[in-house]
Amino acid sequence: MTIGGFTVSISIIWLIIAVICLIIETITVGLTTVWFAAGAVVALILSLFDVSIPVQIIVFLAVSICLLVFTRKIFVNKLKTGSEKTNIDALIGCEGLVVRNIGDFSAGQVKLNGQIWTAVGRDPDAVIPSGTPVRVIAIEGVKLVVEPLKGLPKGASDTSL
Repeated sequence: MTIGGFTVSISIIWLIIAVICLIIETITVGLTTVWFAAGAVVALILSLFDVSIPVQIIVFLAVSICLLVFTRKIFVNKLKTGSEKTNIDALIGCEGLVVRNIGDFSAGQVKLNGQIWTAVGRDPDAVIPSGTPVRVIAIEGVKLVVEPLKGLPKGASDTSL
């Protein structure tokens, strides 16, 4: 194949495609272009055995797309790319104690792990009185979103809170 007056073998082109895909992958870490790099390597191997260019292209696309569709999710879950859990995310599911009433459409305060946090109720019209044990169900900005614990008597407290 001649490009710009230079004769370049298809093997070199597949190698360049693989390297470019790997460079893009290292920059983005999205686990997307790595599969195209793998497809390019398979096509490179086929080119070394003088397989026709249309077959190389078809195999490149087939391998790349199959790897992308069938293995990307597995690797994303294993490597946990794209989602970095922060310390505040660890508060979801924790239990605390309301120390200042959470009113209808107004924030209150919850003591959680020895710290006081601004909190709102899951149900914006509900009032959660001081002394009520609650569970953190979400975090919105810098406020905890909480719901009262079921089955515990009002005023019950845990000394670890």
